Amino acid sequence: MTFHFEYEAGKKLEFDYESLIKKVILAVLDYEGCPYEAEVNIVLTDNEEIHKINREYRQIDSPTDVLSFPMIEYETPGDFSKIEEDMSVFHPETGELLLGDIMISVDKIIEQATEYGHSLERELGFLVAHSMLHLCGYDHIKENEREVMESKQKEIMKQISLYR
Repeated sequence: MTFHFEYEAGKKLEFDYESLIKKVILAVLDYEGCPYEAEVNIVLTDNEEIHKINREYRQIDSPTDVLSFPMIEYETPGDFSKIEEDMSVFHPETGELLLGDIMISVDKIIEQATEYGHSLERELGFLVAHSMLHLCGYDHIKENEREVMESKQKEIMKQISLYR
């Protein structure tokens, strides 16, 4: 597994966020049965920067907590069986599956942890799990999709003991 971290936020998280993020990513990939070693890029930023990206890519003029940029188009969410048909989704040197990018607002981690009354670790873990499910092809636009994602997020959070 290759993890690329960028920390652009002014506010600092006073815990080992990299280890937590890695733990959550590995838990999601294990839960989804991903048969490949993978590469994920993670950017921890602030509300101002994520607002710009949200406006540019989603035409939503406000900050959000997390953005996901999947590199793979799945026929069926979480189905890795046909991935090898498109070798462009594998790193040419390492052979790792290029899952995509995750961008998280540290400001939103702090705001939402306070709002929901749980730890910063739990909020970060939840946002990473949510984003990783997007990188595995899941979405929550339709009600049935939302229910599937919520169920998976809940199970993953339970498996890694990150509770509200």
